[in-house]
Amino acid sequence: MYLIHYRLPFSLHNHRHLSFPLPSTATATAKKLVPFLSMSTSSQETSMDEKQEELLNQVLKYHNQTKHSFTNYARGPHGLDWANQPNPFRRYISAPLLPLLHPSSDDQNKPLYASLFNSIPSPKPISKTTISQLFYNSLALSAWKTTGFSTWSLRVNPSSGNLHPTEAYIISPAIDSLSEHSFVAHYAPKEHALELRAQIPSGFFTGCFPEGFLIGFSSIFWREAWKYGERAFRYCNHDVGHAIAAVSMAAAGFGWDVRILDGLGYEELDKLMGLETFPKFSIPSRPVKGRMPEIEFEHPDCVLLVFPKSIEEFDVDYEKVRVALSEFSNFQWKGKPNMLSKEHLCWDIIYRTAEAVKKPLKTENDLVPKPFRSSRMISENSYKGFSLDEVVRKRRSAVDMDGVTMMGYWFAEGIILLVRNEDHLHEIRTATRPEFKWVKPDGCPDDLPLYELAQGDCRELSKRLSCHQDIASDGCFSLGMVAHLKPTLHEKGAWMYPRLFWETGVLGQVLYLKHMQLAFLLLELVVFSTILP
Repeated sequence: MYLIHYRLPFSLHNHRHLSFPLPSTATATAKKLVPFLSMSTSSQETSMDEKQEELLNQVLKYHNQTKHSFTNYARGPHGLDWANQPNPFRRYISAPLLPLLHPSSDDQNKPLYASLFNSIPSPKPISKTTISQLFYNSLALSAWKTTGFSTWSLRVNPSSGNLHPTEAYIISPAIDSLSEHSFVAHYAPKEHALELRAQIPSGFFTGCFPEGFLIGFSSIFWREAWKYGERAFRYCNHDVGHAIAAVSMAAAGFGWDVRILDGLGYEELDKLMGLETFPKFSIPSRPVKGRMPEIEFEHPDCVLLVFPKSIEEFDVDYEKVRVALSEFSNFQWKGKPNMLSKEHLCWDIIYRTAEAVKKPLKTENDLVPKPFRSSRMISENSYKGFSLDEVVRKRRSAVDMDGVTMMGYWFAEGIILLVRNEDHLHEIRTATRPEFKWVKPDGCPDDLPLYELAQGDCRELSKRLSCHQDIASDGCFSLGMVAHLKPTLHEKGAWMYPRLFWETGVLGQVLYLKHMQLAFLLLELVVFSTILP
């Protein structure tokens, strides 16, 4: 499954000691960006260049200000305000509710989880049944937990702190027994139902997307900020990645492919999901506490095109889509969003950064379907014959580790590095400690760029890197992801920043499901999932 089309260069800093310190939290001075538009006058070029530099500086300021260090944590609330814990369920009051189906447990035609890495089944038609199952296996509730007087739900898609800032929408042509017209609807996971927000002209799909339908994601920053303070923007985008992977995996079970429509800009996404109806939030000049209902708005993140895998090629005319979306502002949008908290605490840097990463429309078509590639690294024998439904719906986050269980495979105790882009192997070797061994673990396939750097007990290091949490040192392994931040942002623009976190979330969800199949539990400790400059 090809989810994000950017291959991110990786870089590791040259740390001379195993117990290395974190990078400096001082705000780095951004290099001047190369103008990315051809303007008619030098003054226009300079103005545009300065604007892009300003946006980039805001992103780098946020990134550095919200890092944890060994001596200081990023700013957050001093304790949890339980009286104002956000409602985890967004509802659109008075919007028509379209119930979805709960799948039958007697269905014997469910694909095996492992089989999806070797071949994709023939596409199934878009129907109420398949749409119901898609949401059920990606974004629905998976269980309820109770302890003492507290009860809470779990979902198929993981979330930092189980706070679930990600909301989902479906934009679809007419579906029998669900809607006679093309429509936009919000997914309500607690009810496993769609809240009809608007009916849209059928020509939107015939003219722009003749095959398939759309799934949109948005983030409510307040849900994460309630617990995590200024770092909430990181976690919200990490959870977008979880949701992208969850939908992609569920769609594969129906023979459907998924692509991010990354040519669309912020304004187009806002119109498409009907999020323009939220009151505009005025960003304060500093952190402020009080009643601020407008802080519960939804920030549009991305839209996925879901289509039959059998389609080999197609084009998306983003300019045509933009023109069609200009009419969405005139639609009658149904339902009023419910209030999530009585009082709020606004961390202003979150919202300034959200403004800085708003993506402009890109009219060039870069949506190119790619042929399916099977993964010969996946052995069906290791997956115990579990169906896709069983794996995705039984995913859980670990709450404790025994400190004894080992991974097996090729790994000895120590530091292992997977070089996802081998074009950067030389750069990484040059940037890291010269005494690293850079040898393949015993039994590792020759064409897998996995390297053993050093052997030794790294449990204390793992604990220190995860805010001194024992669970990081007691698990089978502790994993970190590293990206080359500044060059990527200079090349693409400030809007690329959230997408780096999307990618970590996609990888995190794949790891979750992999370990569920192997009878391990995984816990993502995102406290130090930081992107190094």
